[in-house]
This record gives sequence, C-alpha cells and structure tokens, in this order.
Amino acid sequence: MDYVYSPPPTPVGWLFDRLDQYQDMSRPAVWTEEGKGYWIFTDHDALLEGLQQADLWSSAVVDPTQQDPDYMWIPIMLDPPLHAKWRRLLGAWFTPARTKSLKEEQQRLAAQLIERLRDKGECDYVRDFAQVLPSIVFLQIMGMPLEKLDEFMVWEHQILHGNTESDPDRSLQAAALHKVMQYFGELLAERRANPDPDAQDIVSAAITWEIDGAPIPDTDLINCLLQLFMAGLDTVAGEASYFMYHLAKHPEDRRRIASEPELIPHAVEELLRVYPIVQTARKATRDADFHGCPVKAGQVAHFPLSLASRDEKAHPRARTVDLDRKETRHLAFGAGPHRCPGSHLGRQELAVMMAEWHRQIPDYELVEEPTEHGLVLGLNSLPLRWNVD
Repeated sequence: MDYVYSPPPTPVGWLFDRLDQYQDMSRPAVWTEEGKGYWIFTDHDALLEGLQQADLWSSAVVDPTQQDPDYMWIPIMLDPPLHAKWRRLLGAWFTPARTKSLKEEQQRLAAQLIERLRDKGECDYVRDFAQVLPSIVFLQIMGMPLEKLDEFMVWEHQILHGNTESDPDRSLQAAALHKVMQYFGELLAERRANPDPDAQDIVSAAITWEIDGAPIPDTDLINCLLQLFMAGLDTVAGEASYFMYHLAKHPEDRRRIASEPELIPHAVEELLRVYPIVQTARKATRDADFHGCPVKAGQVAHFPLSLASRDEKAHPRARTVDLDRKETRHLAFGAGPHRCPGSHLGRQELAVMMAEWHRQIPDYELVEEPTEHGLVLGLNSLPLRWNVD
C-alpha cells in the first residue's frame, strides 16, 4: 500500500479522511511498504488492546518510519517497570487537584489574550491564541523563560511538524532536538548553581529527583524535559485548532457553545473523540497472531488514535460531531500505561479557551481554508474574522 506517514501540508481533514478510508478498506490492519514497512492498525479493539499490551508492543519506537531511533524520549519510549517509576515522578505535577488550582489564572490569561485581539476584527487563531495560552501555562509549570517562547516554538515546529518535502532526511529535526537538549543541559546546570528553595517548577524539582534511591543522570533528565517540551508546546494548540475550525464551519454548533456554556465540557470530549491528533507506534517484542495479523518480532506498527475514536463499530455516526451524543469515550489521550499524564490539564485548557473565546467573540467566520500537518496533527494556521462593535 502507498502510504506516507508525514506528507506535505494537506487540506484540513484530508489526514483524517485518508485513515478513515483505510479503515473502511481493511480491518484490523493494513501493511505499508513505507520505509522498512510497518503495520497500520485500523480497528478500535486492536488499537486499544495493542496500547494496553506493553509485553507484546514495546514503546521503544514512536515513529513508524524511524524503527531504530538513536534517541530516547522519557517516559514515552520506556517500557514497564521503569516507565512507572518516571510516571510517579511526573504524576504529582498533573493531578486533578493541582490542575484545578491553575484554572483561575488560565481564565484570566485567556481573557487578557482575547481582549487584545477582539478590537482587531481578525486574527490567525493558531498563531495568536491557540499556541500562546497553553505555551505560557506550560513554561510557567516548567520554570522556563517566557521571553524565549518564539525560539522555543521554532524548535518545536522543526521537531514535530516536518514532512517529506520540508525535512526529507530529518536533519532539521535532528538539529532542533540537539538545540533543545543543549538548552535543558544548560538550564539544569544553572538551577544547580543557583538553587531556589521556594521554586515550584518541574525543572527545579528535577535536579532532586531519584529513581531507586539514586540520582538520575542528566542525560535522562534532559530526555524527560525534552518530551515534556514537545507535548507542552504542541498538543493543546493542535487540538484547539481543529475545535475552532469545526465551530467556524458549523454555525449551529458554534451558537450552542456561545449560548449554552454549560455544554462546553461535554463538547470538549466529543471534539476530542472526532479529532484525535496523536499518532504513535510500537515495536513487537515477539512473534504473535495479533487480531489475525501475523506479527513478527521486531516489526513496527502504527497506532493512529483517530481510528479508534472514529470507528463506526465503537460509535454510531462516529465521524460526525454530535454535541448531544450521550457516550463520548475516546482514545485521544491514549490508553494503557502510556495514557497521557497531562490529560486533566489539556481538557481544562481546551475548555477555558473555548469558553472565554465565545464569551467575548461569539460570532466569527473563516477567512480562507487552511492546511494541516502530520506527525502530531494540527492546523498550520486558522484565519478568522468577526464584526467589531
């Protein structure tokens, strides 16, 4: 099968439609010859069970086109039992209680950012809002300087948004990874040289972390901070871009969000279900018959999370947003041991962003059709306009 994991920019929805077509064509998987060849699982049950079976599907691979990576992102590329030890270190920073304590400040920040845009009558929602709010929240949690945000976003884009045309040999990605890792190495050294006993951020805490009673080497700390960097600067912005694109194209849903703000938490779940942006991969640890697929040890499988939540076997009219849907369970945050530890924070940010935008700018329209990118899916831009009173 002819498949490209990360194609050049495409019209919005094309990447979802392509995967839907593969699901309609073949279950529970298709095989592609891209790179060294890999499985693409297309069935809800196969995707769910694969993500839950860490003994069969190792997380040592996260990109199906890079099957023997020379990097180790922590904890996303770790398997049990070591993975759980890192999750315990990180978990305290993303508990429901801690997340809730941040909500008021997030609401204030969202209101401030939108007030600056409101009288302009137009904006690029991705650049001017969707990327800004979650990035500021993330940098505060991490203890990183806000004045370097623009530079951080360049590195993040090169790591996660390259494609077969813009970065065919992944050299830009490799260079950006090196820059981020060098930055975190210098930041850890600075925090050790000038510790702040009152600091309440992840980088300051990381210099004291231990596993099994032993200090963690800087190489591992840097790889952990790198993973947080990629997730914190990208995923919420990507999801928010699809949310607003849908609402701009579906005025009936937009009007309900504006007039029924109590619907927003449910709407967030339904939109997450229809537009999951994360794609991941796993490597088989042994030969197995997995859902009828003759998997060989060392083979890699692609797990596109959208195909679980958009599977008609799991949900009626699964590829359609229905704000009155009673059951909105989804795999947008993954499943199994690697389920996203920041899911509470992501949900809250998405709800805050949606609520505050529609409180201040309830009526808006799309200026032109944008494009989307692969790897971690998202819109490259989202030009909106509205009437200014």
